[in-house]
Amino acid sequence: MVSSIVQEIALQKNYLQNKTIESIYFGGGTPSLLNQQEFENIFDAIYQHFSVSHKAEITVEANPDDLNLSKIKEFISLKINRLSIGIQSFNDDYLQFLNRVHNAQESEKCVKLVQDTGIDNISIDLIYGIKPPEYKDETAHQIWKNDLEKAMNLNVPHLSAYCLTIEEKTVFGNRLRKKQIKPIDDDFAATQFETLLETVENAGFEQYEISNFAKNQQYAQHNSSYWKQEEYLGLGPSAHSYNLRSRQYNIANNAQYHKSIQAGKIPCEIENLTLIEQANDYLLTTLRTKWGCNLTKLQKFVQIYEQWKNQLRNYVEQGFLVEIDNFIFLTKSGKLLADNLIMNLFF
Repeated sequence: MVSSIVQEIALQKNYLQNKTIESIYFGGGTPSLLNQQEFENIFDAIYQHFSVSHKAEITVEANPDDLNLSKIKEFISLKINRLSIGIQSFNDDYLQFLNRVHNAQESEKCVKLVQDTGIDNISIDLIYGIKPPEYKDETAHQIWKNDLEKAMNLNVPHLSAYCLTIEEKTVFGNRLRKKQIKPIDDDFAATQFETLLETVENAGFEQYEISNFAKNQQYAQHNSSYWKQEEYLGLGPSAHSYNLRSRQYNIANNAQYHKSIQAGKIPCEIENLTLIEQANDYLLTTLRTKWGCNLTKLQKFVQIYEQWKNQLRNYVEQGFLVEIDNFIFLTKSGKLLADNLIMNLFF
């Protein structure tokens, strides 16, 4: 796999048109399983074919059970300067429910260990909207409050919090189909989202995207590039790329990916975007952020129809959106309905 990714880097060397690389992100799956030599092979290829900023944010996703002192020291020697740790919950019953290998004690120990080695640019992931069948709402809400309190006490600069989603062809999808679990309750999840917003705000975090919170403007540079509509290159099976005009999707099959790369071909589908699709993409990404959606820029993609402006005015009057200096932003109540609101604003 590493050999194929190295070859793909060479094949994709012109995708970003000689732009300076500001961030590198190892994610999807468990990249922390790579050893130092494998990481070095990938870095060597990146630096050979791309110009990388000396200030680049370099992130690796990791699970608490993957991280020990020698692994963290490896990361430091590789100039990896940011870790995104998939904690999900500090409750052992919830972790078992989510099929996680680590326990709550390992989560806390692992974050403190990373901090002790000198890596302070740490993001942790939590999941809300969880409620195993045997739990009452009040108990589940208290567990979520406890999770947030523990996260705040760890003194990390970045938090990502996502609502549990149930996809069809997954373990949870099977459980739902067999009626072993119930569908996600929207009101229950909304209550936990409101608890999240109140807790992080009191702790000095800024919500700069629907699911992402940072102290002292320590935003995730890499993810912010998606929301700000910047170009990016994805490498490996299932990876997505975007160059403002088209989206590119690598094949999700490992064996077919490897075979195609060995033959010197990038196994991808390319979707050329119409101006209307570009406008909808711009709405979808920017409206989720603190920076908002620039209506002047939106008009460059597509004529703003009177009907669309009426919908916009309706949402402003209902208190879901606010318009300031030709930018639109989601209000607190708008954030609870963000996906629906944005879809209804699509051209």
